[in-house]
Amino acid sequence: MRILLLGNQGQLGWELQRCMAPLGELMAMDYPDVDFTHPETLKAVVREVRPQILVNAVAYTAVDRAEREPEVANLLNAIGSGVLAEECRQIGALMVHYSTDYVFDGMKGSPYTEADPPNPQGVYAKTKLDGEKRIMSAGCVWFILRTSWLYSLRRENFVLKVLEWARNKTVLRVAADLFGSPTWARQLAELTAQMLAQSRGELDWLQEHSGLFHLAGDGAASRFDLAKTVLNYDPHPEEWRMEELQPALAAEFPAPGFRPMNSSLNCDRFEQVFGLRLPGWQEAVRLCLAEL
Repeated sequence: MRILLLGNQGQLGWELQRCMAPLGELMAMDYPDVDFTHPETLKAVVREVRPQILVNAVAYTAVDRAEREPEVANLLNAIGSGVLAEECRQIGALMVHYSTDYVFDGMKGSPYTEADPPNPQGVYAKTKLDGEKRIMSAGCVWFILRTSWLYSLRRENFVLKVLEWARNKTVLRVAADLFGSPTWARQLAELTAQMLAQSRGELDWLQEHSGLFHLAGDGAASRFDLAKTVLNYDPHPEEWRMEELQPALAAEFPAPGFRPMNSSLNCDRFEQVFGLRLPGWQEAVRLCLAEL
């Protein structure tokens, strides 16, 4: 298989490049070689590489900053994704794209399935849902994988923030009323590669199984639960200044961007189709932090 990976310097793309390398001929690119703010460069790259599979790991994920930069968020999350899907249709390529639990408003009170209607509330979420719609309507073969609370030991994410806070603050207050499904980027990349590998190079097989799937760490956690677990598995507690971890309410931390109260994801459909499931989120945190 000839695969084009876009966004290989991000926390997910970094892992995808390593996990997908055994699948075939892999070309991985990121800014400045490809610029999502200039859609013409996307067209040129796809037409030059002519991949059989295009994996898009590029996204504008700064939830708060998106409220100040809606045009940039729209270019990266919506317009650019649509352009790639149209190019995939032109050359007969399959597109793998990642979306977010934030397309839901968080009011359901239980894990969301693919059948639940999205109701995005902020610029980030609205542009990600628009990107989904553009891909679905482009006429190419697509996989859209919605994930939740992505983290790794690279780039900025909540897990790394907790580790930093523990080393710089004496009291740590974390929201106990925000819920999601924490997802280690490496395991998300591994299951993406395993999904593609099941085709044994037969793109018709992938076309038959394509569609919208939720793929996130198994189970639900509050931000407080996640912070507590991170601290439990931090291999270097001797570096802490922190003396106490306290639960708090999300309302105590006002921010420009909207965050759903409960955006945990039900991933049963992915397991039913591919026989694969991410492990429990606590075990994933343990494995991730063991590398520190």
